[in-house]
Amino acid sequence: MAACRCSSPGLLLIIYTLSVYVTADVQEPIPFTDTDASAVNNAHPEPASEPPTATDPGQQTPGEPLVDERRWEETPDDVSVPESVDTPSVPPSEDDFQEELVIRPLHSGDIYTSFQFRTLWDTDFMAGNKVSHYRLFPKSLGQVISKFSVRELHISFTQGYWRTMQWGQPFLPSPPGAELWVWFQDTVTDVDGAWKELTNVLSGIFCASLNFIDSTNTVQPSASFKPLGIGNVTDHRFLRYATLPREIVCTENLTPWKKLLPCGTKAGLAVLMKSEKLFHSSFHSQAVHIRPVCQDWQCKDTSWELRQTLNVVFDLHTSGQGKREWSLFKMFSRTLTEACPLASSSKVFIDITDNAQGEEFDLTPATPLLSQAVVLGDRRTYSVYDLTQQTTFGSGRSLNLLVRWKSNDGDMLRPLLHGERYVAGYGLQTGEIHTLMYNHHPYRAFPVLLLDTVPWYLRLYIHTLTVTSKGKDNKPSYIHYQPSKDRVRPHLLEMLVQLPPNSVTEVTVEFERALLKWTEYTPDPNHGFYVGSSVISALVPSVVAMDTNSTQERPLFSSFFPCKEESSYFVRIYTEPLLVNLPTPDFSMPYNVICLTCTVVAVGYGSLYNLLTRTFQVEEPSPGLAKRIANVIRKMRGVPPL
Repeated sequence: MAACRCSSPGLLLIIYTLSVYVTADVQEPIPFTDTDASAVNNAHPEPASEPPTATDPGQQTPGEPLVDERRWEETPDDVSVPESVDTPSVPPSEDDFQEELVIRPLHSGDIYTSFQFRTLWDTDFMAGNKVSHYRLFPKSLGQVISKFSVRELHISFTQGYWRTMQWGQPFLPSPPGAELWVWFQDTVTDVDGAWKELTNVLSGIFCASLNFIDSTNTVQPSASFKPLGIGNVTDHRFLRYATLPREIVCTENLTPWKKLLPCGTKAGLAVLMKSEKLFHSSFHSQAVHIRPVCQDWQCKDTSWELRQTLNVVFDLHTSGQGKREWSLFKMFSRTLTEACPLASSSKVFIDITDNAQGEEFDLTPATPLLSQAVVLGDRRTYSVYDLTQQTTFGSGRSLNLLVRWKSNDGDMLRPLLHGERYVAGYGLQTGEIHTLMYNHHPYRAFPVLLLDTVPWYLRLYIHTLTVTSKGKDNKPSYIHYQPSKDRVRPHLLEMLVQLPPNSVTEVTVEFERALLKWTEYTPDPNHGFYVGSSVISALVPSVVAMDTNSTQERPLFSSFFPCKEESSYFVRIYTEPLLVNLPTPDFSMPYNVICLTCTVVAVGYGSLYNLLTRTFQVEEPSPGLAKRIANVIRKMRGVPPL
């Protein structure tokens, strides 16, 4: 029996060896080298993600440059994918992460960099399902959406003011300071209570002063800030909007923002986010946008999109560089070495629209991948660097983009819509708020929606509201005004105004300054009080549709009507915040009163107190020197003193 037990394992080992040998003879291995891997990548090129979209040469219209020719020429013809290699079927994941960096050289010599991080999660918070497992989507934000029944959330922190006439339009505009607007679900019964709790929670997540948002700086717009996600929500009772124009943005706000990324700052494009460099810039804005989107074109199921954006404008002249050239290392003190391992797409886009033939600047290293897209109504061309491909980093396994300018020529296309705002008047009793809206389109008029939020301590005289264009009255087609209540809510003014072509429309309203209680003043009251930016929303005619050049060779059927997607585009711009002085008491007077009172008490009352409480005794005058000597002698002789 023992011999049988010992021989059984040996027999099993012999059978297993023979089966492996037979299997190895039947199946011939197919080598899969690096060349084959590159062939797979080249045979299935990945389309560019937002904002640019790759141009399909097969669908190129006549008259447009075939910008993707270089891309297809780089693909080798003699390399093919082995047919016997079976690609395993991978189940679709429930979440997806993409990252992009768009760099646009500005005509002013500045560099505009825009980081875009997008996380998609195929789950439904609005159904009331409890979600406990988080992979790429931040758990802190997921719990906020679920607890407060949030449909959309948009928050931004901005340091500096975007100079539209020098830099053009940004991809995602934001006002100076902090901005927060939220759409709640229609199941929320106490919107104001949920809004108050939400601001306190977000204040802790982003280490900001959002807890100062209350009813005195919160409004409920009636026409502005429509939902950006899916859903036909028209009940503005579930919308809240607030700004803190005095909020200062620093590293304590950037650190929690970076922790929301799946890879943090350890890999991918986020390694470039060095706080010392980001805040040494002319403009800095970070934002978080959460909204529901469709999973597919049929939109039967919804996904949640988290988009984190970071926009920075670097002024390389003032930073001591001295010449018009830049690189990733000069801007961020770091280079790119790898993509985020959790990202399905990681790309860098360089705007080369004004450098089609290379006469403006040299871009190194060069890339064969080009992409075209209509961004903000203008057709742009981009050089694309795909960080998921190891060939992008070269032999040094590091990507440091470098641009050297050859010429300083070139004019920036003036934005079609621009806004300004300022305070006029003298004294500390009354004043005027002027809002200017510029329409630079040569022949087309279009309507704009203006939203103004004014604090309660600036009491508006709404009967003095005037709207003029080209010296004539311009009657708004829609006006919504909600008066303020002292220490309860601010003024809200919304109006729909038609801007004539090539004109300046001025909106003027007078106000009176209120006298605050001495406990309501800020620690530096003589600095002034900030008033939030005006918000201008409009569908602006596209620059592509504005092309009336009939000398360009193109088919007649393609030049009469503009394309529907390019006829107009939505834009939201913000004006400058206002700094208004209020009647301020002399806060040094209490100090002077305290000093005077203490002096009077110490001198007057102290002397009187001494006179009333001190006891007086009569002392005899002291004897002379001779008498004292005589008394000493008499004492020595035993005789009584004199």
